[in-house]
Order: sequence, then structure tokens, then C-alpha cells
Amino acid sequence: MKVRMRSQVAVEEIMARKRKLADDIEHKDIWIKGDMNLEEREKERVLRSEAKVKKKKRTEIEKKNFYWRVLDMRLKKWYLRKKEEVVEEARN
Repeated sequence: MKVRMRSQVAVEEIMARKRKLADDIEHKDIWIKGDMNLEEREKERVLRSEAKVKKKKRTEIEKKNFYWRVLDMRLKKWYLRKKEEVVEEARN
């Protein structure tokens, strides 16, 4: 579905809050992405392809610590939180 907004302020506000959807179980399958031109879509496709290759090349130890993902049109290492860290954070 494509939604057109009347103001750029509304767009920026929605884009800033879109990550909260990932935390909401009822809306977990909803994704919000900004509009991209053909060149931007191609660049993102190439980056996703690179991320997929790098994910496959990880060692077993690396698989427990991080994975590769495309974020803000850049390829980034995304570190996984250890269960102990999550439990400790919940206690505080």
C-alpha cells in the first residue's frame, strides 16, 4: 500500500516512530519504508545481496554474536544481545 502525506513534518514523525511497530506483536508484519527512486532501490538491492553473502560466510561463533543488515542505505554489522545482558537489564 502506498500512502501519500500532505506534509513533510508528518512523514518525518511517522518515520521516526516506525521502529515501535516491531515491538508491537499485533503489528509485527507491518513495514514502513520511505519512497525511493530507481537508483536508490538498485543500491539497496546490491547492499542486501552483499549482506546475504556476508551472513553465509560467518563462523559459528560469529553467528552467535552478529549478523549483517542494510540500515539507512549502509551495510552494518548488527550485534545480537546475549540473554544474560537482557536479564541483567530487566533487573535494573
